[in-house]
Amino acid sequence: MLPLPGRFNTAVRSLAAQRFSATGEQWKDSVFERQFDIFSVEDARAIEQEALDSGYRFEYSATVSLESEPHKYKRTDREARAFSEDRDSDGRRHVGIGDNVIKKSQTVIGPVALISAVEQVMELLTDGIPPGTIAVIDDSGGTLTAPIIEGFAGVICLGGTVRSHLGILAREYDVPTLMNCKINDLKNGDVVELEVTAAPPAADAYETGDTGHARIWLIESES
Repeated sequence: MLPLPGRFNTAVRSLAAQRFSATGEQWKDSVFERQFDIFSVEDARAIEQEALDSGYRFEYSATVSLESEPHKYKRTDREARAFSEDRDSDGRRHVGIGDNVIKKSQTVIGPVALISAVEQVMELLTDGIPPGTIAVIDDSGGTLTAPIIEGFAGVICLGGTVRSHLGILAREYDVPTLMNCKINDLKNGDVVELEVTAAPPAADAYETGDTGHARIWLIESES
């Protein structure tokens, strides 16, 4: 078992065993009726916080997938422009579309960071993520950036679906995220606006092709 899961699972088992022993009941009577008394989400957060307070920064989990299966984390060749550049009726430059994971009350605006290498993730782990950063990643980058996802103001993922692993993480950490995106070329530092006010895709959207309703705009300087 990898170091972090091993540490976490051992702590869970130890706490659950201690709590169960104190009940004096049979396991079958506790596991379904009182499972949240035995182990709760607050307990999970406390165990994670204990690991963080000890100095563990998840570096290993950020690199293990890349090291064990490097063939999965090679950037695929993409067309220079996957989305036809256009302007909306209000004059804003429309540079992409995607599938919204979490419907928000306001759009998200921020500078993009194109992330495709473990070295970038390690640098962000060490130095911190600049406030307001919107990560642009390909589908495999969801695993690469998982240890730092909660630090982003938003995420643009060029693959996957709202039911992908990254979509699950985005909902868990409440990070505004667009999946399955088609975008124009973006440069590091380009400021974009994500239409995370759009409704997430319906349950059958990927079967019917009814996707790509959340828009991405480039915020152009007036100079």
